Order: sequence, then C-alpha cells, then structure tokens
Amino acid sequence: MSANISKSIKAPRKSGRTIAILFVTLIAFSALAFFQNDKVKLGLDLRGGTSVTLTPKAGEKVTTAAINTAVSIIRERVNSLGVAESTVAAQGTGANQQIVISVPGVTGQTVVNEVGQTAELRFRQVLASGAGNATSSAVNTVSTTTKSAKGVTTKSAPTATFPTGVNAALDAQFGALDCTKAANRVGGSLDNANAPLVTCDQTGATKYILAPAQVLGTDIKTAAAALDQTSGNGWQVLLDFNGNGTTKFGALTKAVTSLAAPQNEVAIVLDGLVVEAPRIIQAITAGNAQITGNFSQATASTLANNLKFGALPLSFDRGDVQQVSPTLGSNQLHDGLLAGAIGLLLVILYSVLYYRGLGLVSVGSLTVAGATTYLLFLLLGKWIGFTLSLAGIAGAIVSIGITADSFIVYFERLRDEVREGRSLRTAVETGWSRAKRTIIVADFVSLIASAVLYFFAVGDVRGFAFTLGLTTLVDLFVVFFFTKPLVSVLSKVAFYANGHSLSGFSAKSLGVLTGKDVE
Repeated sequence: MSANISKSIKAPRKSGRTIAILFVTLIAFSALAFFQNDKVKLGLDLRGGTSVTLTPKAGEKVTTAAINTAVSIIRERVNSLGVAESTVAAQGTGANQQIVISVPGVTGQTVVNEVGQTAELRFRQVLASGAGNATSSAVNTVSTTTKSAKGVTTKSAPTATFPTGVNAALDAQFGALDCTKAANRVGGSLDNANAPLVTCDQTGATKYILAPAQVLGTDIKTAAAALDQTSGNGWQVLLDFNGNGTTKFGALTKAVTSLAAPQNEVAIVLDGLVVEAPRIIQAITAGNAQITGNFSQATASTLANNLKFGALPLSFDRGDVQQVSPTLGSNQLHDGLLAGAIGLLLVILYSVLYYRGLGLVSVGSLTVAGATTYLLFLLLGKWIGFTLSLAGIAGAIVSIGITADSFIVYFERLRDEVREGRSLRTAVETGWSRAKRTIIVADFVSLIASAVLYFFAVGDVRGFAFTLGLTTLVDLFVVFFFTKPLVSVLSKVAFYANGHSLSGFSAKSLGVLTGKDVE
C-alpha cells in the first residue's frame, strides 16, 4: 500500500507558471479580438435576416426526390460560402413544393444569386456564331445570272449555304433569337444535352448554334477558383475531369482542332448561356480545363462551388426577398440568458456553501471558462463565420453543468484522499491523477454526442452541437490549465493546508470523526 502511495505522489508542477501562461494567452486573444473590432455574430432568430422562396419553373417535373436533392445541393453551396446558421428547407406537397432559404444578417437575394442557379454545365462544339442580332447563320449567299441562246437573261434566286451541322430549322431559330434583349439572356433552364442548342453568350454580344453536348457537368471531378498567373487576366475556374470526362473532353478537343473557325471552338455553356467559347489549338488530354472571363474572386469561387457540388435537378424562379424580424428571438434571448444566469448563480451558491473556500476555485473556473468561450465566439465569427443562435446559447448554458461536473469530480476525489490521511499537497496530486481520467472520459462522451449531432443534423441543431462541443473543449482546457494548477497553489497556503474551518478541508467539512466527537 505504501509503495502505491509513494508511487502516486508526484512533485507539484510549476502551477504558478501555468496559470501565468494561461492569462497571457487570454490577454493576447483579447487584444486580437479588440483590434479585430467585431461583435459576436448573431443568428437569424436573434438579429433577423432575409428569407427567399425558390419556386420550380413552369413545365418542370417536380418530385419529392428532385426537391430533396436540390435542398441538399443548395445547403452545401450555402455552407461553402461560410454563411453559418442558415436554413434550407422544402415546404409544400406534390407539384406545389418550394425551397425556402433563410440567411441571417445578409441580403438574401445575394445569396440566392450565388447558390440558386442551376449550375448545369455543358461543353458543346460551336457550329455557327454571329452578332447578337444576326438574321442568319449562312456563310454565304450566291445568285447566278445566265443568258439563253435566244438572248434571254435569267437570274437565279440566292442560295443559302449553311455551316456543317446546321439546317434550315436551326437557322430560323438563330435568326429569330435577339440576344441584345435582356429577356433572352436570363438562362437557368435545363437544356437537352442530346440536341443542338441556339443560345446567347452572357453579355448578348454573340449568339451561337451549338452541337449536342459531348461533355457534361457530371464528368467534372472537382473545381476550384484561382488567379490566372500566366496571363494575369484575373480570376479563373480550374476544372479537373474524372476518367470518363477526361476521355470525352480529349476526343472533343481533338476532333475540332483541324476545323475552320468557328467550328474549331468549344463553347462552355452554363445554365443555357455561353460563358466563353475558346478556340482549340491542340487536343487537351490531361483531364483539366480552365474557364476564364470577367470573374472576381467572389464570382469565381461561387461558380467553382456550384460546379463542385453538382447541378440542381430543377430550375427555379426566384421569389421576393422577405425580411425576418428578430423580435421573437430577442424575447427568447432575454429569457434564455435569464435562465442561464439563474443556473450559474445556483451553481456558484452551491459551490461556496458546500466547498467553502474551495468554492472560490469553482467561481474562478467558471469565470475563466466564460471569458474563454466569449473570446472564441468573437474570433470564430470572424475566422469561420460562426453565428450564435438560440440553440447555440442553449448549448453554452448546458456547458455550465459540464464545467461544474468536472471540478466536482476533482474536488470529491481530492477530499477522499485527505480523508485517507494524506496531506493536502500530496492529495492534490494523487487525487488529480485519478480524477482526470474520469473528467476526460465524461467530456469525451459529450464531444462524441456533439460530433454526431453536428454531422447528422441540420439547421439549429447543428448550432447547438457546435457550441456544446466547443464549450466542452473549453472545459478540458480550463480544468487542466487553471483549476488543477490553482488548487496546487492553494495547497501551499496555510489557510487550506491547516484545515481552517472555512477552507473546505476542516474535519467537519470532510466528515472526519475527531477524538472529541468520539467522546
């Protein structure tokens, strides 16, 4: 027994230095938050925001499966923009289903413009092109004049020669389409990949007759936005094709290199409109491509994200933006904070009344945990777009119990060691070596629950899970770098070491029978 006791006794660590490092770290993060000059970002339910409804366009075949797929893709797009605590949900039944996007604190229409586009990408060979208001795609018109033996002159009707792959019906569509009108450049419709397409570019300066699509968006493995380091033309979107896409894109580019303009061009078509139509000089077989244009960093990143997560199975009309009032959330916030304050006060009172002087460690631990959590809310709002919702506040309130549970486990183990006859300085170390395993296991269970909720839930539940997980990590940080070192420092103070009646280590507080009690 004595061997085990001596083995468990460890030399007290330099606890004062640990506490000093902790406070220096907190001061540094406080300074960073101060110069960052930002407030805690609040969610939709606390500060209001905007809500936009997407309605499937007329003629679309609306099914529950298609709506659910669209919801999933739009949610990934919104999350990739760093807009936290947003909600994307379906409402309605049958053919009347819609998608509602609610975003805190930003212009909802802006978000919808970025994530609500269909993002259906096609690569098509250009068959013919012309000005935005051209009347025909014919490459030449020839008329002939003949004189008979009798001296009669006959003039034949002009003959239109269409480009290869173009017929009279396609030419008629080409002539009827006026790309100078903005209404003809809306896009967003799901075109038939297996049929030719007559369409405009995004500016309306040029219109095209395009061959059936040979490479689709589903052939893309990944997409990313990057600066054009070669020509310095700003931002571009880099595409990497999968195995099937690499083969098809290589065959397409090889087939057009020997053709005359404009049929040696491959149009990049997004949502029915041509983004660009570069001339192909040589076959591209490496499995990658670039989309260039007048992209800013934001528009290039948005396009890359939309392509990366796939095209929407339906095309949508964008409804009006509605402002969401935070009034109800403000009332609930007041009630939630009041409940949290009452709970915190009860924990402090219990700690002080039951643990006496040792209860001051509990108060200090809760204070440091609260300050650390608040700083993290400030910094993460700037770094990753974290926003605090009512559900997140609930997670923070629950963490009060987690922090209290940690120091109670340690205090009870510490008091047990003192009851067994060990000095306070020895009990601090032996009690910690046994209590920390319980604390780690308990917090690890909370972290697992938080992770499961975060990855498998949606909406506000994810906010609760994130905050709960974050505050659980804060609890581990505080227990290891503040609670235990502070107890080690106090164990050297005579008030605690000698078992003063108010220290929490007196015989009466520990329930130890003295000789007077026996008499």
